[in-house]
Amino acid sequence: MDMTRRKRRGFKMWLWLFVLAIIAGLAWLRLAPSDPARWHVDPMVAADQDSVDGIRRRIAAGPDTLNQLDHIILGTLRTERMAGSVDSGHITYITRSQWLGLPDYATVKLEDGHIEIWSRLRFGKNDVGTNKDRVEGWLQELADAQDG
Repeated sequence: MDMTRRKRRGFKMWLWLFVLAIIAGLAWLRLAPSDPARWHVDPMVAADQDSVDGIRRRIAAGPDTLNQLDHIILGTLRTERMAGSVDSGHITYITRSQWLGLPDYATVKLEDGHIEIWSRLRFGKNDVGTNKDRVEGWLQELADAQDG
C-alpha cells in the first residue's frame, strides 16, 4: 500500500512538472522579444510569391498609398507597429494570433512607385495561409478605399 502511494505521488509530481513545462514554453512563445534588427529588413519583392511560411506582394503605389495601407494595417486586431514609419517609407508590423499570441511579421516598403509587402511567421514552418489571407485582406481593403 505504501509503495502504491509513493508511485502515485511520483506520477503526480511528474505530471505537474510536465504541465509547468508546457505553460513555460507557451509563455516564452508569447513573450519572446522581437528584435527589429532581425525583422525590420528590406522585403526585396521582385514578384508576387506565396510560400508555406508567408507571402510577398508588390503593388503600384500612388502618393498616399502607404499612408492608407498603414491605417488599414493598424486597424487589424492584435497588430502594432514594431519599427519604421510612413515618413521613412519602411515599416514592420507585428500581428499576434488570438489564442497563443504567436507573432507574424509584415514588412512594408515604398520603393520606386511600388509598395513591397513581405509577411511571414516567426515560429514553425507552415502558417496554413494566415499571412496570405491577412495581406490579401489588406490589399482588398486598400483597393476598395481607392475606388470609393
